[in-house]
Amino acid sequence: MEKKLTASAMLFSVGFVFMLVCAVGAFFYGIQIGTERTEAKYAKEEEAASGTAASVSPYQQQDLVSFYHTVFLPYREFQTEWFAAMNKLSQGSSAAATSMFKELSNLAETKAGEASSVDMQKSPLLAEAQVSYIRSLKLFKEAAAKAAVNSKTSAGNKLRQLIEKEQAYLSASQNALTAQQAYYSAMLKWSSSVDLDIPSDYKSPAMLELAAWSKLPVTIKNKLTADQLMSRKKLTAYYPQDLTSRVDDFVSSGQAAKMKLRTYTAVVDLLINTDAVRPGDFTQNKSRLYSEELFPQLPFFYPETN
Repeated sequence: MEKKLTASAMLFSVGFVFMLVCAVGAFFYGIQIGTERTEAKYAKEEEAASGTAASVSPYQQQDLVSFYHTVFLPYREFQTEWFAAMNKLSQGSSAAATSMFKELSNLAETKAGEASSVDMQKSPLLAEAQVSYIRSLKLFKEAAAKAAVNSKTSAGNKLRQLIEKEQAYLSASQNALTAQQAYYSAMLKWSSSVDLDIPSDYKSPAMLELAAWSKLPVTIKNKLTADQLMSRKKLTAYYPQDLTSRVDDFVSSGQAAKMKLRTYTAVVDLLINTDAVRPGDFTQNKSRLYSEELFPQLPFFYPETN
């Protein structure tokens, strides 16, 4: 004979099953909550880590220094020899011009190899400058080889004028100026990461008044000077900071006001057209004009003193 469950037993069974369902549900709910919290924790940590990485500028001091020694210096060593050769031609000296330019061609090839020895890809502006300096050196190699050939039929200042009209030389100069502009733009980005009051980029207004120029940080001034040399296609033996310091000296001495010059470009025009800038002008004026200014620790900003 089949036994029937009492009402109390039935209620107990239903209650037990209900409690079991709730316990299982609570267990899986707890797992879900724990998983979500763990994922949120790791997501937050990853976000913080990526934020920290993003806040690190790709233009650190060591990047600028590495570029200086491995890319800029090889180019500069060649440029010094190139200008020395061109000065000899200007002075009418043509002795051994053929061998001189053959040596310059070989030197350009050597220095291009040296400038290729490091990877600057993590710093886009430095990578751009590196590529342009290497291209410049390769084009100077070509220009020097052509000069060696032309030296057999031309001499002195005539040979110099012929060299400076050659497309290889013009392209070499253009690439060198492009590289210089990118390097000084990278210095500006570095300074903006050190001093948050300095912008990471600066475009000069069409008319930059001298009063506004004088208030700019020197890294902006140097970048604008590199821009000026680029726009004028003016490859020089002096650095952009040499020209910058001459402009600042011209303004602070009262000469600009005396000559009623009101804009930065007007002063640059005068200084360049009168050949009034020399290598070393920055060093001579640095302590007087820039004692409180921010510079990256690069040798041409901190020359050795005896």
